[in-house]
Amino acid sequence: MIKKENLDKTSAWPFVEAKKLLRERKSFIEKKGKITLQTGYGPSGLPHIGTFGEVARTSMMVNALKQLSDFPTEIITFSDDMDGLRKVPDNVPNQELLTSNLHKPLTQVPDPFEKFGSFGEHNNEMLKNFLDSFKFNYNFQSSTSLYKSGFFNPTLKIILENYEGIMNIIIPTLGKERQQTYSPFLPICPETGHVLEIPVIEINKEKSNIIFDNKGKKLEASILDGNCKLQWKVDWAMRWYALDIDFEMYGKDLIESAILSTKIINLLGKKNPSGFAYELFLDEKGEKISKSKGNGITIDQWLEYASPESLSLYMYQNPKRAKKLYKEIVPKAVDEYLDCIEKSKKQNELQLLMNPVWHVHDGKIPTEEMIMTFSMLLNLVETSNADSKDLLWKFVKKHKSDISESNHPIFDSLVGYAIKYFNDVIKAKKKYKTPNSSEKLALEALVKTLEKCTDKMSPEDIQTLIYSTGKENGYADNLRDWFKLIYEVIFGDENGPRMGFFISFFGVKETTELLINKLK
Repeated sequence: MIKKENLDKTSAWPFVEAKKLLRERKSFIEKKGKITLQTGYGPSGLPHIGTFGEVARTSMMVNALKQLSDFPTEIITFSDDMDGLRKVPDNVPNQELLTSNLHKPLTQVPDPFEKFGSFGEHNNEMLKNFLDSFKFNYNFQSSTSLYKSGFFNPTLKIILENYEGIMNIIIPTLGKERQQTYSPFLPICPETGHVLEIPVIEINKEKSNIIFDNKGKKLEASILDGNCKLQWKVDWAMRWYALDIDFEMYGKDLIESAILSTKIINLLGKKNPSGFAYELFLDEKGEKISKSKGNGITIDQWLEYASPESLSLYMYQNPKRAKKLYKEIVPKAVDEYLDCIEKSKKQNELQLLMNPVWHVHDGKIPTEEMIMTFSMLLNLVETSNADSKDLLWKFVKKHKSDISESNHPIFDSLVGYAIKYFNDVIKAKKKYKTPNSSEKLALEALVKTLEKCTDKMSPEDIQTLIYSTGKENGYADNLRDWFKLIYEVIFGDENGPRMGFFISFFGVKETTELLINKLK
């Protein structure tokens, strides 16, 4: 067990938020004997990386709660699959099929992938399969199932009882035109199956019925058993109420919605859950990542190029700061993960609680020696021309005979990721510099320096000789340009690994031959 004084001192955000939750919900948690956290998913598009981020961060909260409290915890992953399909996502097949089923609940829209009973079910299964692959512990709940089974019926009746009060909360936030048509209840049209956004004429609290104006025609509908669904902000409050939620995090864009949902649940007679607003992910252009647009990097793409743990670490870091999320950030994220593992080996208990990998691995941090950075491994893939794990491992073992696949599983996985990432993302973008006459002379001097080196020399000694060669050949005032030249000629990039370490690993002879070939 972690020492209490260290739990008290740590400022790691999962612990900060967990302590806040335990303070704000103390009496409610004690009464029901457990802590319930919720994550939400709108299955109008394929699950994306932001969805994973919400579950991963909530799971980190659970890990912190287990250290702070003896109460059992539960994460409810709620799918709003009764929501009407408002627009056709760009990144799915059978666009015409979806267009012909607009405005129907997602669980009533045919699956464009032709694998499941509905589009909603398909996206739900995609989400569950993904969460299962990460071994998340969660309780999946479907909006359609809870509405149609009658689970929400008692809360729906309470909402109808408080109809006027809810309208007084929502109406002032709407424009004049929307005020005329707004209703907390959205009936499912018996003729078209569409989720209707139409004005209410009359309510009958005793019968749990509402009469709507459907294009001049009166429509009477029960609010129970899935005949109606609720507008978003009211629906959110209902979930909190009916499922007895203690905590939910949400994107910054939902802060205003959370404020209104809080007012509604308070009106219904319950205290709102503890909350945490995180910043949104942006694509390479700085635009918000969208499920329907399919911009940014997908879950599947990240897992092709890097480990699940590196993705979890990226989710852990600075949740209240907007971050770009695209393919080119993967190597940096991986290297930060490796660096955190290395740092953990020298840290005390309090420092470990501040280390992201403690939260990624729930305190069970790997002890494996980190051979090299992912960035350097990418350089090694390039320079060795290795196109398979076996070939790259042969090269690695040639210079590092004491390591193997079995005792370095993290590095072994990195080898496969590096080959895939280099070929898919880096290779086509490489722009190798052709040195001018003076640059060529300086690099030829470097060749002569390397010819005097041996593999027995330390990386530091090799690095020192490279420095000296640069100083003696016109780069005394700007060694940064010297290394930039080396990187652009050898690696086709302005940046690269620490050359002494790279040469020590790649081999003096091999590096010399590589440079000679680049100068031909």
